[in-house]
Amino acid sequence: MSGVDGFTPGPLERDATFYVAGHAGLAGSAMWRALAREGFSDLVGRRSAELDLKDRDAVFAFFRETEPRYVVLAAAKVGGILANSTYPVDFLSDNLRIQTNVMDAAREVGVERLLFLGSSCIYPKFAPQPIREEALLTGHLEPTNDAYAIAKIAGILQVQAVRRQDGLPWISAMPTNLYGPNDNFSPLGSHVLPALIRRYDEAAASAAPSVTNWGTGTPRREFLHADDLADALLHLLEHYDGPEHVNVGTGSDATIREIAEAVAEVVGFEGETQWDTSKPDGTPQKLLDVSKLADSGWRSTIDLREGLDRTVAWYRDNAGSMRG
Repeated sequence: MSGVDGFTPGPLERDATFYVAGHAGLAGSAMWRALAREGFSDLVGRRSAELDLKDRDAVFAFFRETEPRYVVLAAAKVGGILANSTYPVDFLSDNLRIQTNVMDAAREVGVERLLFLGSSCIYPKFAPQPIREEALLTGHLEPTNDAYAIAKIAGILQVQAVRRQDGLPWISAMPTNLYGPNDNFSPLGSHVLPALIRRYDEAAASAAPSVTNWGTGTPRREFLHADDLADALLHLLEHYDGPEHVNVGTGSDATIREIAEAVAEVVGFEGETQWDTSKPDGTPQKLLDVSKLADSGWRSTIDLREGLDRTVAWYRDNAGSMRG
Protein backbone atom coordinates (compact mmCIF):
# COMPACT_ATOMS: atom_id res chain seq x y z
CA MET A 1 0.00 0.00 0.00
CA SER A 2 1.18 3.54 -0.69
CA GLY A 3 1.81 5.79 2.29
CA VAL A 4 3.31 9.23 2.89
CA ASP A 5 4.45 11.19 -0.14
CA GLY A 6 3.65 8.32 -2.48
CA PHE A 7 6.11 5.94 -0.80
CA THR A 8 5.38 2.32 -1.69
CA PRO A 9 6.80 -0.47 0.50
CA GLY A 10 8.94 -3.11 -1.17
CA PRO A 11 12.11 -5.15 -0.62
CA LEU A 12 14.74 -3.35 1.43
CA GLU A 13 18.19 -2.95 -0.08
CA ARG A 14 20.31 -5.75 1.37
CA ASP A 15 23.54 -3.73 1.17
CA ALA A 16 22.16 -0.59 2.86
CA THR A 17 23.33 0.36 6.35
CA PHE A 18 20.81 -1.01 8.86
CA TYR A 19 21.01 0.04 12.51
CA VAL A 20 19.35 -2.17 15.12
CA ALA A 21 19.05 -0.20 18.35
CA GLY A 22 19.10 -2.68 21.21
CA HIS A 23 20.69 -5.42 19.10
CA ALA A 24 21.88 -7.37 22.15
CA GLY A 25 18.46 -7.61 23.76
CA LEU A 26 15.62 -10.07 23.28
CA ALA A 27 13.86 -8.39 20.34
CA GLY A 28 16.91 -6.68 18.87
CA SER A 29 19.08 -9.80 18.76
CA ALA A 30 16.27 -11.70 17.05
CA MET A 31 16.01 -8.89 14.50
CA TRP A 32 19.76 -9.04 13.93
CA ARG A 33 19.60 -12.80 13.32
CA ALA A 34 16.70 -12.41 10.90
CA LEU A 35 18.43 -9.67 8.93
CA ALA A 36 21.65 -11.68 8.73
CA ARG A 37 19.70 -14.70 7.45
CA GLU A 38 18.03 -12.49 4.86
CA GLY A 39 21.37 -11.30 3.47
CA PHE A 40 21.70 -7.79 4.96
CA SER A 41 25.42 -7.12 4.75
CA ASP A 42 25.88 -3.81 6.60
CA LEU A 43 24.32 -4.32 10.02
CA VAL A 44 25.24 -1.82 12.73
CA GLY A 45 24.79 -2.28 16.46
CA ARG A 46 26.24 -0.84 19.64
CA ARG A 47 26.00 -2.21 23.16
CA SER A 48 25.02 0.22 25.91
CA ALA A 49 28.63 0.30 27.15
CA GLU A 50 29.67 1.56 23.69
CA LEU A 51 26.76 3.94 23.09
CA ASP A 52 24.44 5.24 25.84
CA LEU A 53 21.23 6.04 24.00
CA LYS A 54 20.25 8.37 26.85
CA ASP A 55 23.23 10.57 25.90
CA ARG A 56 21.82 12.86 23.23
CA ASP A 57 25.13 14.18 21.94
CA ALA A 58 26.56 10.68 21.64
CA VAL A 59 23.50 9.44 19.75
CA PHE A 60 23.64 12.31 17.26
CA ALA A 61 27.37 11.76 16.72
CA PHE A 62 26.75 8.06 16.10
CA PHE A 63 24.06 8.74 13.49
CA ARG A 64 26.20 11.31 11.71
CA GLU A 65 29.06 8.81 11.58
CA THR A 66 27.07 5.77 10.41
CA GLU A 67 24.22 7.42 8.42
CA PRO A 68 21.92 4.38 8.46
CA ARG A 69 19.23 4.06 5.82
CA TYR A 70 17.06 1.77 7.93
CA VAL A 71 16.54 1.63 11.70
CA VAL A 72 14.68 -0.72 14.02
CA LEU A 73 14.30 0.92 17.42
CA ALA A 74 14.15 -2.05 19.78
CA ALA A 75 16.21 -0.51 22.59
CA ALA A 76 14.31 0.07 25.83
CA LYS A 77 14.49 -0.24 29.58
CA VAL A 78 12.23 -3.21 30.31
CA GLY A 79 11.18 -5.29 33.29
CA GLY A 80 8.39 -7.21 34.96
CA ILE A 81 5.67 -6.12 37.38
CA LEU A 82 8.03 -5.73 40.34
CA ALA A 83 10.58 -3.62 38.46
CA ASN A 84 7.92 -1.44 36.82
CA SER A 85 6.12 -0.88 40.12
CA THR A 86 9.34 -0.09 42.02
CA TYR A 87 11.07 2.19 39.52
CA PRO A 88 8.38 4.01 37.48
CA VAL A 89 10.49 7.17 37.16
CA ASP A 90 13.33 5.19 35.58
CA PHE A 91 11.03 3.43 33.14
CA LEU A 92 9.42 6.70 32.07
CA SER A 93 12.51 8.91 31.91
CA ASP A 94 14.95 6.41 30.41
CA ASN A 95 12.60 5.23 27.68
CA LEU A 96 11.52 8.73 26.71
CA ARG A 97 15.14 9.79 26.35
CA ILE A 98 16.13 6.71 24.36
CA GLN A 99 13.25 7.10 21.93
CA THR A 100 13.52 10.83 21.49
CA ASN A 101 17.28 10.81 21.00
CA VAL A 102 17.22 8.02 18.42
CA MET A 103 14.30 9.42 16.44
CA ASP A 104 15.55 12.99 16.51
CA ALA A 105 18.99 11.88 15.31
CA ALA A 106 17.39 9.67 12.66
CA ARG A 107 15.41 12.68 11.42
CA GLU A 108 18.55 14.77 11.17
CA VAL A 109 20.31 12.30 8.88
CA GLY A 110 17.15 11.45 6.94
CA VAL A 111 16.67 7.78 7.86
CA GLU A 112 14.34 6.42 5.20
CA ARG A 113 12.60 3.64 7.11
CA LEU A 114 12.39 3.47 10.91
CA LEU A 115 10.32 0.95 12.82
CA PHE A 116 9.56 1.80 16.44
CA LEU A 117 8.94 -1.23 18.63
CA GLY A 118 6.46 -0.72 21.45
CA SER A 119 4.57 -3.04 23.76
CA SER A 120 1.04 -4.32 24.20
CA CYS A 121 0.95 -2.66 27.64
CA ILE A 122 0.04 0.56 25.80
CA TYR A 123 -3.59 -0.57 25.83
CA PRO A 124 -6.17 0.10 28.57
CA LYS A 125 -6.29 -2.44 31.39
CA PHE A 126 -9.85 -3.44 30.55
CA ALA A 127 -9.74 -3.07 26.77
CA PRO A 128 -12.17 -5.35 24.91
CA GLN A 129 -10.51 -8.66 23.99
CA PRO A 130 -8.91 -9.35 21.60
CA ILE A 131 -7.42 -5.86 21.58
CA ARG A 132 -7.61 -3.94 18.33
CA GLU A 133 -5.19 -1.14 17.45
CA GLU A 134 -8.06 1.35 17.81
CA ALA A 135 -8.22 0.67 21.58
CA LEU A 136 -5.22 2.93 22.19
CA LEU A 137 -6.04 5.86 24.53
CA THR A 138 -9.60 4.69 25.19
CA GLY A 139 -9.24 3.87 28.92
CA HIS A 140 -7.07 3.66 32.02
CA LEU A 141 -3.75 1.84 31.87
CA GLU A 142 -2.67 -1.03 34.10
CA PRO A 143 -1.15 0.86 37.08
CA THR A 144 1.73 -1.59 37.61
CA ASN A 145 3.35 -0.55 34.31
CA ASP A 146 1.70 2.74 33.39
CA ALA A 147 4.97 4.71 33.29
CA TYR A 148 6.50 2.33 30.75
CA ALA A 149 3.27 2.33 28.75
CA ILE A 150 3.14 6.13 28.59
CA ALA A 151 6.68 6.21 27.23
CA LYS A 152 5.76 3.71 24.51
CA ILE A 153 2.60 5.66 23.63
CA ALA A 154 4.77 8.75 23.25
CA GLY A 155 6.95 6.80 20.82
CA ILE A 156 3.95 5.92 18.66
CA LEU A 157 2.89 9.54 18.59
CA GLN A 158 6.40 10.67 17.70
CA VAL A 159 6.42 8.35 14.69
CA GLN A 160 3.05 9.72 13.61
CA ALA A 161 4.29 13.28 14.08
CA VAL A 162 7.38 12.62 11.96
CA ARG A 163 5.15 11.22 9.22
CA ARG A 164 2.99 14.36 9.29
CA GLN A 165 5.77 16.93 9.61
CA ASP A 166 8.59 15.38 7.58
CA GLY A 167 6.80 12.97 5.26
CA LEU A 168 9.06 10.08 6.26
CA PRO A 169 7.48 6.60 5.99
CA TRP A 170 8.20 5.51 9.56
CA ILE A 171 6.04 2.88 11.25
CA SER A 172 5.34 1.35 14.67
CA ALA A 173 4.69 -2.23 15.78
CA MET A 174 3.27 -3.38 19.11
CA PRO A 175 4.24 -6.95 20.05
CA THR A 176 2.54 -9.09 22.60
CA ASN A 177 4.59 -10.70 25.42
CA LEU A 178 7.91 -11.89 24.01
CA TYR A 179 10.28 -14.69 24.99
CA GLY A 180 13.32 -16.42 23.56
CA PRO A 181 17.13 -16.19 23.44
CA ASN A 182 18.75 -13.20 25.19
CA ASP A 183 15.74 -12.59 27.41
CA ASN A 184 16.24 -11.27 30.94
CA PHE A 185 16.05 -14.23 33.31
CA SER A 186 17.04 -12.34 36.47
CA PRO A 187 14.82 -12.99 39.55
CA LEU A 188 13.92 -9.30 40.03
CA GLY A 189 13.98 -7.88 36.50
CA SER A 190 12.37 -10.53 34.33
CA HIS A 191 8.94 -10.83 32.78
CA VAL A 192 6.65 -13.72 33.65
CA LEU A 193 7.79 -16.40 31.18
CA PRO A 194 11.58 -16.16 31.69
CA ALA A 195 10.91 -15.90 35.43
CA LEU A 196 8.92 -19.14 35.28
CA ILE A 197 11.63 -20.87 33.23
CA ARG A 198 14.36 -19.94 35.70
CA ARG A 199 12.22 -20.78 38.74
CA TYR A 200 11.14 -24.20 37.51
CA ASP A 201 14.53 -25.11 36.06
CA GLU A 202 16.28 -24.33 39.34
CA ALA A 203 13.61 -26.25 41.24
CA ALA A 204 14.03 -29.24 38.95
CA ALA A 205 17.81 -29.15 39.34
CA SER A 206 17.56 -29.08 43.13
CA ALA A 207 14.64 -31.54 43.32
CA ALA A 208 12.63 -28.94 45.25
CA PRO A 209 9.25 -30.21 46.43
CA SER A 210 7.35 -27.10 45.34
CA VAL A 211 7.44 -23.84 43.38
CA THR A 212 5.53 -20.71 44.38
CA ASN A 213 4.28 -18.28 41.73
CA TRP A 214 2.78 -14.84 42.13
CA GLY A 215 -0.96 -14.25 41.88
CA THR A 216 -3.80 -16.64 41.19
CA GLY A 217 -2.67 -18.09 37.89
CA THR A 218 -5.94 -17.08 36.23
CA PRO A 219 -4.84 -14.13 34.03
CA ARG A 220 -4.54 -15.02 30.36
CA ARG A 221 -1.44 -14.17 28.38
CA GLU A 222 -0.33 -14.40 24.77
CA PHE A 223 3.32 -15.18 24.07
CA LEU A 224 5.30 -14.67 20.88
CA HIS A 225 8.75 -16.10 20.24
CA ALA A 226 11.26 -13.36 19.44
CA ASP A 227 12.26 -15.02 16.16
CA ASP A 228 8.63 -14.84 15.03
CA LEU A 229 8.59 -11.17 16.00
CA ALA A 230 11.68 -10.45 13.92
CA ASP A 231 10.17 -12.11 10.86
CA ALA A 232 7.03 -10.02 11.35
CA LEU A 233 9.00 -6.77 11.66
CA LEU A 234 10.90 -7.36 8.44
CA HIS A 235 7.60 -8.23 6.77
CA LEU A 236 6.10 -4.93 7.96
CA LEU A 237 9.10 -2.93 6.78
CA GLU A 238 8.68 -4.39 3.31
CA HIS A 239 4.88 -4.50 3.10
CA TYR A 240 3.30 -1.84 5.34
CA ASP A 241 3.23 1.93 5.41
CA GLY A 242 0.68 3.71 7.57
CA PRO A 243 0.41 5.99 10.60
CA GLU A 244 -1.37 3.44 12.77
CA HIS A 245 0.73 1.01 14.78
CA VAL A 246 0.34 -2.71 14.01
CA ASN A 247 -0.22 -5.44 16.59
CA VAL A 248 2.18 -8.40 16.41
CA GLY A 249 1.18 -11.63 18.12
CA THR A 250 -0.06 -15.18 17.71
CA GLY A 251 -3.78 -14.50 18.14
CA SER A 252 -4.15 -17.09 20.92
CA ASP A 253 -3.54 -17.12 24.67
CA ALA A 254 -3.49 -19.33 27.77
CA THR A 255 -3.76 -18.87 31.53
CA ILE A 256 -0.61 -18.28 33.54
CA ARG A 257 -1.40 -21.53 35.31
CA GLU A 258 -1.45 -23.42 32.02
CA ILE A 259 1.77 -21.76 30.92
CA ALA A 260 3.43 -22.63 34.24
CA GLU A 261 2.41 -26.26 33.77
CA ALA A 262 3.92 -26.27 30.29
CA VAL A 263 7.20 -24.81 31.58
CA ALA A 264 7.32 -27.36 34.40
CA GLU A 265 6.87 -30.16 31.88
CA VAL A 266 9.57 -28.87 29.53
CA VAL A 267 12.19 -28.49 32.30
CA GLY A 268 11.22 -31.79 33.98
CA PHE A 269 9.93 -30.40 37.29
CA GLU A 270 7.76 -32.98 39.08
CA GLY A 271 6.94 -31.14 42.32
CA GLU A 272 3.91 -29.09 43.36
CA THR A 273 3.03 -25.59 42.15
CA GLN A 274 1.64 -23.16 44.72
CA TRP A 275 0.16 -19.68 44.15
CA ASP A 276 0.74 -16.67 46.38
CA THR A 277 -2.59 -14.90 45.98
CA SER A 278 -1.40 -11.93 48.08
CA LYS A 279 0.70 -10.84 45.09
CA PRO A 280 -0.77 -8.88 42.14
CA ASP A 281 -2.02 -10.57 38.99
CA GLY A 282 -1.66 -7.61 36.67
CA THR A 283 -3.95 -7.22 33.68
CA PRO A 284 -6.61 -10.00 33.62
CA GLN A 285 -6.22 -10.66 29.91
CA LYS A 286 -4.06 -9.26 27.14
CA LEU A 287 -4.76 -10.88 23.79
CA LEU A 288 -4.04 -8.90 20.65
CA ASP A 289 -6.22 -8.77 17.59
CA VAL A 290 -3.69 -9.54 14.84
CA SER A 291 -6.08 -9.40 11.89
CA LYS A 292 -4.36 -6.30 10.48
CA LEU A 293 -1.02 -8.10 10.38
CA ALA A 294 -2.63 -11.27 9.02
CA ASP A 295 -4.33 -9.27 6.27
CA SER A 296 -0.88 -8.05 5.21
CA GLY A 297 0.23 -11.64 4.74
CA TRP A 298 2.03 -12.67 7.95
CA ARG A 299 1.18 -15.24 10.65
CA SER A 300 3.13 -16.71 13.55
CA THR A 301 4.75 -20.12 12.93
CA ILE A 302 6.41 -21.01 16.28
CA ASP A 303 3.92 -22.54 18.72
CA LEU A 304 4.38 -22.23 22.48
CA ARG A 305 5.70 -25.75 23.08
CA GLU A 306 8.32 -25.47 20.33
CA GLY A 307 9.26 -22.00 21.56
CA LEU A 308 9.59 -23.22 25.15
CA ASP A 309 11.78 -26.14 24.11
CA ARG A 310 14.11 -23.78 22.21
CA THR A 311 14.17 -21.16 24.96
CA VAL A 312 14.84 -23.60 27.80
CA ALA A 313 17.68 -25.13 25.77
CA TRP A 314 19.18 -21.68 25.21
CA TYR A 315 18.75 -20.78 28.88
CA ARG A 316 20.56 -23.90 30.04
CA ASP A 317 23.38 -23.31 27.57
CA ASN A 318 23.84 -19.73 28.73
CA ALA A 319 22.80 -19.73 32.40
CA GLY A 320 26.37 -19.24 33.57
CA SER A 321 26.98 -16.08 31.57
CA MET A 322 23.65 -14.25 31.40
CA ARG A 323 22.67 -11.10 33.28
CA GLY A 324 21.13 -11.40 36.71
